[in-house]
Amino acid sequence: MKGIIGKKVGMTQVFKEDGEVVPVTVIEAGPCYVVQLRTPENDGYKAVQLGYGEVKPHRLTKGELGHLEAAGVPPVRHLYEFRMRDDESYTVGQEIKVDIFETGEHVDVIGTSKGRGFAGVVKRYGFAGGPHTHGQSDRERAPGSIGACASPGRVWKGMRMPGHMGARRVTSQNIEVVLVDPERNLLAVNGSVPGPNGGLVKIKVARKQKVAKKRKGGR
Repeated sequence: MKGIIGKKVGMTQVFKEDGEVVPVTVIEAGPCYVVQLRTPENDGYKAVQLGYGEVKPHRLTKGELGHLEAAGVPPVRHLYEFRMRDDESYTVGQEIKVDIFETGEHVDVIGTSKGRGFAGVVKRYGFAGGPHTHGQSDRERAPGSIGACASPGRVWKGMRMPGHMGARRVTSQNIEVVLVDPERNLLAVNGSVPGPNGGLVKIKVARKQKVAKKRKGGR
């Protein structure tokens, strides 16, 4: 499964040929380097390890530098694995650029959502809160009852309650690639992707692509 690592730049809009305005997220994707290959014989699965984000050598440990020097790639900060199909092949040290994707292709974008700190159920889950009348001055943003009495006699596991919001892995699935700019290593996808501007994201081919159904009679 082809993929690449990038950095979210921000959102803007582009115009299609028919004049339609499309909101897009611009991602600076690559260049990435093939650092290591995982094989079924040695590791039990087939995958490729990509490195992204060149840094000064003193920013890395000696172990990290040795791992990268063995592959013949420059010092990079981020390493991620992408699973490979049987018909795919890469070579250690190979450079991966954004031109592996094409306009109109659908991809999944994986990132870490913005951290919102401790939040109540109204902000975290969109609860309506309690009535604003009949003297309930302190119940407007309360979650209400969280369980029954004698049965089951406890709070159900997974009950939506106040807690830490955001700062978790989120995947935007099956979004369209609107623009590919190999000269500037830019990729524009339709809609929003998780994370703040400057946040690290992984882009790979969409798993849940829509397949057009054939009509009866071979049409």
